[in-house]
Amino acid sequence: MSAVIQARSSSAAETEEWRLRCEMAAVFRVSARLGWNEQIGNHNSLMLPQARPDDKPTFLINPRGWRFEELTASSLIVCDLDGKVLRGTGELRKVAFHIHARIHLRNPAATCVMHVHPQYLTALSLLQNPELALAHHNNLILNDRVVIDTMGDAPVDDNSEGDRIADLMGNRTIMIMASHGVTVVGATVAEAFDELHQAERTAMYQVTAMSTGQPLRRLPERLRRRYNGPWGDKVDAAMHLASWRRILDKEGSDYAN
Repeated sequence: MSAVIQARSSSAAETEEWRLRCEMAAVFRVSARLGWNEQIGNHNSLMLPQARPDDKPTFLINPRGWRFEELTASSLIVCDLDGKVLRGTGELRKVAFHIHARIHLRNPAATCVMHVHPQYLTALSLLQNPELALAHHNNLILNDRVVIDTMGDAPVDDNSEGDRIADLMGNRTIMIMASHGVTVVGATVAEAFDELHQAERTAMYQVTAMSTGQPLRRLPERLRRRYNGPWGDKVDAAMHLASWRRILDKEGSDYAN
């Protein structure tokens, strides 16, 4: 456990950071259980609240070289938007910096950024037309929140590519990255996690249905929700994450250490 966490005081900022660390650690553990991560790759980040208005913006992220199921609240590192590790043990993976820091910098509403390779959204990203069809009830709310990146033909290795991704995402919350995976952003850890979970389940239904060779049934355009606001205002995102944490706690998981 890092010294700053061991010695944390009762200050509101430190108490809030610890709460957020525990939420992030829970999401890493659940993501591993659901098979969303790529070996020791993939990364989730969270902007931390500033104790004072003039504090340098910082974000929480998983260190390079750890599998998701290993991570605990205290093992996450704190970095600035220039990619410097300020607290914690380990290094920031280069590709994680170019994706996450640039999205956080250019889209302040993207408090939490999750970049993973879940099976069905990733399978969808490999198709010539990697879009979510308007076929399941979930699509009625999801589809207007999705953007597809068809330009990223190689791993992200500089800030200009990170800026392109951030600008393309704009006010959308789900980016299907062609031949790659998915990036989902949210105002909270629970919102990003829940929206990603629903998008992956919906992709699972679609890919499974497509495997039959029959055409997909399309829902009427008039039923689309046309909603781009906070995910948690429409669904029980916080309750969903809380339910997973109860399961982890009952199993004796050490994620909150």
